[in-house]
Amino acid sequence: MYAINSWWRGNEVLLRWKSNEFVLRWIRNERLLRNAYALFLGQVVSFLVAFSSFFSSSVIDLGVNVPLTQSFFAYLSLVLVFGTIRLSRRQNIRVSWIWYLFLGFVDVQGNYLVKKAYQYSSVTSVTLLDCWTIPWAMIFTWIVLGTRYSLRQFFGAALCVAGLASVFLSDAGVGGGDGSKPLLGDTLVVAGTLFVAMSNVGEEFCVKKKDSIEVVAMIGAFGLLVSACEIYIMEFETLKSIKWSPDIILGLAGHVVSTFLFYTLVPFLLKISGATMLSLSLLTSDLWAVVIRVYFYHQKVDWLYYLSFATITIGLIIYSKDEGSSNLSAFEDQNLNAQYQELNEGSAGCKNETSS
Repeated sequence: MYAINSWWRGNEVLLRWKSNEFVLRWIRNERLLRNAYALFLGQVVSFLVAFSSFFSSSVIDLGVNVPLTQSFFAYLSLVLVFGTIRLSRRQNIRVSWIWYLFLGFVDVQGNYLVKKAYQYSSVTSVTLLDCWTIPWAMIFTWIVLGTRYSLRQFFGAALCVAGLASVFLSDAGVGGGDGSKPLLGDTLVVAGTLFVAMSNVGEEFCVKKKDSIEVVAMIGAFGLLVSACEIYIMEFETLKSIKWSPDIILGLAGHVVSTFLFYTLVPFLLKISGATMLSLSLLTSDLWAVVIRVYFYHQKVDWLYYLSFATITIGLIIYSKDEGSSNLSAFEDQNLNAQYQELNEGSAGCKNETSS
């Protein structure tokens, strides 16, 4: 027994060191897996946005332009699913309804303004100005959530935007001109990105602090109310004049399903990464839209699209490498200091035992 106790006293510090090394290695691996998961989930969400836009544009091609009505049915699906789950729990809401009303309002306005801008400006201009979501998200997360960004993350974000810019070289002759009212269209896009960023950052704050199901259910509920009020003001007459057909209903259904899946997956991405990562990931939605058009309409793809996708992917990887790195560094420093202190104490103890 004495030999065992002596061995334990002599190797206790070493065993603790190995244990801490194992914990740190596990944290590093866990962070790599989390970043890979965020990158993958971001592209799934981006693909859903592209599919939603595809169905929305197909409805417009049929002569039906009712973006608020499309959003209404998407919010309704969220209420029917997540609202039912929320009611079955029989719990009080954890966030004030005023906050959820604000999130629902800005979410509706962001979606509506960006879609409305396509009527007045070119596709190229709307896509370019849609990148304003990224700086807005960075500003709001810095102010509201206290997020700090490294130079590497700024570089990764800039690389993502630069990757999207290469698409404009390919679309220069296909953008559809300058639009009927380009200044109005550009203003609508910038205003829409402001609302979208506010919605994403607000949702990020809620899902990281509260229940994700409650957040999605409440955004759906208040988004439903806001969109219903605006439909009565802006789209009621248009809805009465629509001659419904199976193609229109199918397009609306496809948009609703895609949007429902988008709102279902976004909280997971916001929880593990953030609103800025979401905005950067959505840059590839236009590229996924090209893939969808190629599959359905057999269109040819310019090589610049492949270059753009690769550049954005590299930018996302660079940005994600610093996700949570500051917390890990602090943890490592704290553990290393504690380990050195234990080693010094252990060495002093061994010297005392030897001298005695």
